[in-house]
Amino acid sequence: MAEDETIDVVLIGGGIMSATLGTLLHALQPDWSIRIYERLGGVALESSNPWNNAGTGHAALCELNYTPEKADGSIDISSAVKVNEQFQVSREFWATLAEHARLPREAVFINSTPHMTFVRGSEHIDFLRRRWEALTDHPLFADMEYSEDPKVIHDWAPLLMLGRDRYEPVAATRAEAGTDVDFGALTNALIDSLLDDGAELHLNTEVSGLKRLPDGAWRVRSRHSVGLDRHEVKARFVFVGAGGWALKLLQKAGIPEAKGYGLFPISGQWLRSDDPAIVAQHRAKVYGKASLGAPPMSVPHLDTRIVDGKASLLFGPYAGLSPRFLKRGNILDLPLSVRPHNLIPMLAVAKDNFALVQYLVRELTKSKKAKFASLQEFYPDADPSDWYPLSAGQRAQVIKKDAKKGGVLQFGTEVVGGADGTIAGLLGASPGASTAAAIMLDVLGRSFPALMPGWQPELQRLIPTYGSLLSDDPRNARRVQAATAKALGLTA
Repeated sequence: MAEDETIDVVLIGGGIMSATLGTLLHALQPDWSIRIYERLGGVALESSNPWNNAGTGHAALCELNYTPEKADGSIDISSAVKVNEQFQVSREFWATLAEHARLPREAVFINSTPHMTFVRGSEHIDFLRRRWEALTDHPLFADMEYSEDPKVIHDWAPLLMLGRDRYEPVAATRAEAGTDVDFGALTNALIDSLLDDGAELHLNTEVSGLKRLPDGAWRVRSRHSVGLDRHEVKARFVFVGAGGWALKLLQKAGIPEAKGYGLFPISGQWLRSDDPAIVAQHRAKVYGKASLGAPPMSVPHLDTRIVDGKASLLFGPYAGLSPRFLKRGNILDLPLSVRPHNLIPMLAVAKDNFALVQYLVRELTKSKKAKFASLQEFYPDADPSDWYPLSAGQRAQVIKKDAKKGGVLQFGTEVVGGADGTIAGLLGASPGASTAAAIMLDVLGRSFPALMPGWQPELQRLIPTYGSLLSDDPRNARRVQAATAKALGLTA
């Protein structure tokens, strides 16, 4: 098992993060060799798969967890603005690729789908109204609509109101510029383009070891799942975009920056309907208010999902407990990730998030009838015969050290990189895929600081607003949003 070749860039994991970083690096350094390792038989089969992830095109237009209420009753929109800015970066990047034929015309991965938030009861209505008022003062959210009129809400999304008590107080917001994104189709298109330009893809190949060499490069050890052949390659730069397994590989690499991190895995399930008569009455992504103790990725939503040109509806996700870090992971993933340096943070999170554990246990023990009742809170006329269960993807939330609490559970993504810039990995989940371009720009800045000045002209070609915020120039924001919508074939 000799080390027989040197690769400039090794990407571990065949999902949207590796596809995005590979595309950026190929544009910036077309002479660099790129190899992708994927342990499954195809790319985008885990969190990037359209039936595993939320597919929302997260822009904080409808997700309430990005706009928490402060102690004084005001609404904090800072996270919403940050997520929206990051999604605009992704849209600009995709638009440039589409305009320059780096994404094939037949790769339909994004569709106009209004984003809505729907609530019931006076307390939640009051919150939603204040949230709308706070957001619409910002240029990125100025077009958001609000209504407490059942007739208006019926016009926006008929299923929400069919069979509902007409005297029940309800409210909704709608952002017509929302999108549905098939990250599986996008990932495949990006990787196909890389392969056409000389990159290599090794499927059914699991990276089993990472070892730093004296010259600062990495020995990447892999094995093929079919023939069990083992192989080693020398890599000048390694990116670990392997979802929940990224922590395992960063731990194997032994970089001190990965110490103290742990993961809290959460599984899920959807209810899905493909009935054309039902699907035709709901062209929207509608988020609601989370149950007490629910993690953000378990906020209930009734989603239009468009895969291979066909629309379906998903409701959920119903959260559950699983020790696996990936949907097709190992039942020992969680216990084998425990190290002396992350034991205290993980125990602290277990102690401080007892309500979350209780919620997950309640979800696991819910009957089919009780689960369906959650759907009927959104769609009162729902018929069980029109829906069937579908397993969702696995989410592994970041646990990290905290000086005061010992450890905290972080709902978001975290870039973990070696100090010398030769290795980086990504931990966490939502908004994840939707903000892939912005996150990978962060990886570039951390890993290749000396090259960034020379790369700036190409980065600004790929992402015209690179280095600035749309929020700073409302007129330019509207122009950029209109241009990206046109390039991506969107109606809004």
